[in-house]
Amino acid sequence: MTSVFNPRVAACALAAVMGFGFGGASSANAADLGGNCCADLEERIAELEATTARKGNRKVSLTISGWVNEAIYFWDDGSESNTYVGTNSLEQSRFKLAGKAKIDADWSAGYTLEFGVQGAGAGNFSQDLDNGTNPNSVSIRKSVWFVENKTFGKISVGQDGTSTYHLLDDADGVNTRSFSDAEAASVYVNAFGLRVNGVAQGTVTWGNILGGFNNNTPGQGGRRNVVKYDSPVIAGFSVSASWGEDDMWDSALTYKGEVGDFKLLAKAGYGQTTDENDNANNGDRGSCAIAAGVGRDCEWWGLAGTIQHKPTGLFVYGGYGEQTDNNVKTVFGAAAEDANTTWFVQGGIETKFVSLGKTTLFGEYRHDDAGRPESNRTVGGATVAESSVDFWAAGLVQNIDAAAMDVYLIYRHAEGDVTSTGGVKTNLDDFDMVMTGAKINF
Repeated sequence: MTSVFNPRVAACALAAVMGFGFGGASSANAADLGGNCCADLEERIAELEATTARKGNRKVSLTISGWVNEAIYFWDDGSESNTYVGTNSLEQSRFKLAGKAKIDADWSAGYTLEFGVQGAGAGNFSQDLDNGTNPNSVSIRKSVWFVENKTFGKISVGQDGTSTYHLLDDADGVNTRSFSDAEAASVYVNAFGLRVNGVAQGTVTWGNILGGFNNNTPGQGGRRNVVKYDSPVIAGFSVSASWGEDDMWDSALTYKGEVGDFKLLAKAGYGQTTDENDNANNGDRGSCAIAAGVGRDCEWWGLAGTIQHKPTGLFVYGGYGEQTDNNVKTVFGAAAEDANTTWFVQGGIETKFVSLGKTTLFGEYRHDDAGRPESNRTVGGATVAESSVDFWAAGLVQNIDAAAMDVYLIYRHAEGDVTSTGGVKTNLDDFDMVMTGAKINF
């Protein structure tokens, strides 16, 4: 006969034995152990069972984590204004399954499966779309396994962030990382249409006149199908390199440490992508596909960092990114602008003003210069050759430590101009946004 272990019975039996084992325990007390005590134990065990993820085996761990990040957006393009509610696309809602198993004292193996969850995607809000595009959807962000050695580092295979993925963003060492990092300015205005003197410019958006491989931010890569190496941390330094997707490669260097009263975080990286078979003329400089039959040949680099004074909480975060499309001059002539650049600076204070948790107060500025020679980018009746855009922002993030939650309120402003292939400059109508929401982790 096969015996079945019942944790409730075992717990009650253990409680009863402990009760009889101590002198002075009366039969009445022993009877109580079988009543109130065991009822309480059963309740506690049921609670543990309800909050424990079931594992497929006992060798590989399973951890479920993630967050929900939703916000309210008030926007004004100078001619029209409205209020939308949706998923914050800068760090969208998500859940992650992760696990790890020890092979021996030095080696381990593991995996990550990460899924993005989107109600109304704020990164694709526009004057005509209050649900963004592809609402109420789930996407695969990461699907990767790895093998790791304590001395030699980690090798990962699958869909993952490349070594320069979020290169500029992850150099943000304070609690603006999920709400106002390097690429935030371009994400929030991305799909809103341009206006000139109140007139909509066809389907041309703010994102169309910016450059960059990932979220219209030059200097950093994206999530790709790659093989990636991450070194151990030595004296605060670590290196990473990745390759994949016919053909993309990049590498990055990270430093994290403290010097006296200052906390430091810095990142720098370089990447390149070429694909002679990528012939799509989708007008997206971010993907480096500029004309049919040309293919893809782009390179990018960036550096960024944060320095924070620990006693006061004062900090400065800033960086620079650049992406060059090596086919632009070949296709459009030597005078065509082939580089997209961005630089930004953010300053503020992060300290515990109230007992709830740390408060982060900040202001920031970002400037972009981008070359856009595609024929399907027309503003003011002329083809756009290049653009110049300024972004301003200020805000507050309040951490609520007991709830693993952050509440935020941020004001954003965008202004700029475009220059046609004939040298005519056209000023764009300003765009303003106030956003408020919360991110809760689990």
